[in-house]
Amino acid sequence: MTPALDLSGRVAVVTGASRGIGYFIALELAAAGAHVIAVARTVGGLEELDDQIKATGGQATLVPLDLADMAGIDRLGGAIHERWGKLDVLVANAAVLGVISPIGHVEAKTFEKVMTINVTSTWRLIRSVDPLLRISDAGRAIVLSSNAAHSARAFWTPYAASKAAVETMMRSWAHETENLALRVNAADPGATRTAMRAQAVPGEDPETLPHPSEIAKRIVPLASPALTETGLIFQAKHNRFVAYRQPE
Repeated sequence: MTPALDLSGRVAVVTGASRGIGYFIALELAAAGAHVIAVARTVGGLEELDDQIKATGGQATLVPLDLADMAGIDRLGGAIHERWGKLDVLVANAAVLGVISPIGHVEAKTFEKVMTINVTSTWRLIRSVDPLLRISDAGRAIVLSSNAAHSARAFWTPYAASKAAVETMMRSWAHETENLALRVNAADPGATRTAMRAQAVPGEDPETLPHPSEIAKRIVPLASPALTETGLIFQAKHNRFVAYRQPE
């Protein structure tokens, strides 16, 4: 876990918290003292997470929610305001891969689902909790992205386009809030031993990839009240921030 990071008294939302990187980010945040609001569709995964958090003395609130439910995302912000009056940390982690396919073979329903879950629901979540993060004395937003947003690899169109859109939203939001206490960054976990990675690259040996718990340990410090960076990409593989630049 991350004993050096003290998030005592802070409230954190993690989407896609029932498995993979989101699951371990939630565990790390709770170990650092944050009350974790864990959001995911899979109730069983959320209950397992809750058991793990309680076993280490942490606290969590479980929110079974399909992020295609936009009204539900709106209600989430309202519920957080009623109970806590603020939000200190947002980890927008939930995403779907869609399909690895030539662009002309991607079905409309697949493309639309990727954009709904990866892009529209992320915007809706930001819209719902932005006022709460502004109330915090050190609001922190971490938006999970991917190198696919920049490499534009062949056959990855839906996912790559969605992550490029998410990063653009993050950058614009960071510029809007750069004079506030709120810090907003993207996190690129790199290739990680997750179910999504296995779906995307089925022939790859998962043992050659870092475990999501390792990646979570590197990402969670972005929630620190001492963080000063904003509008950047954190590359977990290299444990560093990198800046954007205009096309050359």
